[in-house]
Amino acid sequence: MKPPPFDYHAPRDVGAALRTLAEVRGKVLAGGQSLIPMLNMRLAAPEHLVDINRVASLGGIGSTEAGVTVGALARHGEVERAGAHPLLTRALKLVAHPVIRNRGTVVGSLVHADPAAELPAVLAVLGGSVRVARWEGDSQVTREVPAEDFFVGPMESAVQPGELAVSAYFPALGPRTGGAFEEVARRHGDYALAGVCAVVTLDEDACVSAARVACIGVGPVPVVVDVAGACGYRPAHEADWAGAARAVMDETEPEGDIHASAAYRRHLVRVLAERALRNAAREGAAIRGA
Repeated sequence: MKPPPFDYHAPRDVGAALRTLAEVRGKVLAGGQSLIPMLNMRLAAPEHLVDINRVASLGGIGSTEAGVTVGALARHGEVERAGAHPLLTRALKLVAHPVIRNRGTVVGSLVHADPAAELPAVLAVLGGSVRVARWEGDSQVTREVPAEDFFVGPMESAVQPGELAVSAYFPALGPRTGGAFEEVARRHGDYALAGVCAVVTLDEDACVSAARVACIGVGPVPVVVDVAGACGYRPAHEADWAGAARAVMDETEPEGDIHASAAYRRHLVRVLAERALRNAAREGAAIRGA
């Protein structure tokens, strides 16, 4: 398979990349682990390809007590090895295989917006954001897009033509807060049939004060559900995790395909949500007791 013809651009700084995107209607190439197969299968046929791999300033990982900022050229493997955010690291271990993680980028995965991908769920459950830039007049203009507005539909993000996603921000897990990611795939590295990312916060009395999940593979975008009320704001060991999981299942509208029926995906969501919530609460309790 060969890609359709396109004009190739290789800017060496952010300004040049943005000016190129402002002038031509094209696709951005970073890791290419999603884009190149789509080109080869003729699912995408851009007239221009803008390769940002020579823009060194778009790389790197920044970590503070408040959260982690991941540059557009930071590879999955690089971020995983950095271990700067426990929930993000846990999710990255589920992404494909090492050879793909060594080339694919975190921000690229977010922009690709595959509803079965792990990283959009992490950004969504944490309430993170993506910084997007464009060239306007004679200068660079940026905007911060919150996760709740970033994922528009299946394989569609809020990045507009002429814009470039330059970084993503993942807020840190707060005090007494644990996270978990559970999924079921036919083989390790395959896209999940369904998956659940959970974050649970305990108060000083070890009661559940906040609990959120984000589900993948069961909707056009990550399905985010606040379940603090459903689990009863009770001590973690008494919380109604099964009831919370049923509430999560009721919020999903999966579709069936050759890999799994809609009913099976709903069943998986319920089982995985309960498991993820229990594990997140257990981690939060361990942090509290440390």
